[in-house]
Amino acid sequence: MVKNDEKLFAAAIYGISIFFPVLGPLVIWLLKRNDSTFIDYHGKEYFNFLISYFIYTFISGILTIVVIGMFLLWIVGIMAFVFTIVAAIKAYEGEEYRIPWIFRLIK
Repeated sequence: MVKNDEKLFAAAIYGISIFFPVLGPLVIWLLKRNDSTFIDYHGKEYFNFLISYFIYTFISGILTIVVIGMFLLWIVGIMAFVFTIVAAIKAYEGEEYRIPWIFRLIK
């Protein structure tokens, strides 16, 4: 059973990422990852998400030369925002949500 403060910190990783994409979640994760496997899971999931969507954005930026990249940039941006909100909600509900289409580099 996941405690309420663990749910809150895990959801905060995603919530604060809207305003501070790297530093905010990193501080929460580094401070709380040893206290809770739930927070550690969501911290790893978020940073895998961040790395993956950085790569998708970079590739889309390169593809703007061929025009399709402009559409891909919009799609990647919308997907990143939606998956961030969904992950925050799932973390607050106490679920270990796996964000789709990400590379799991941090284990």
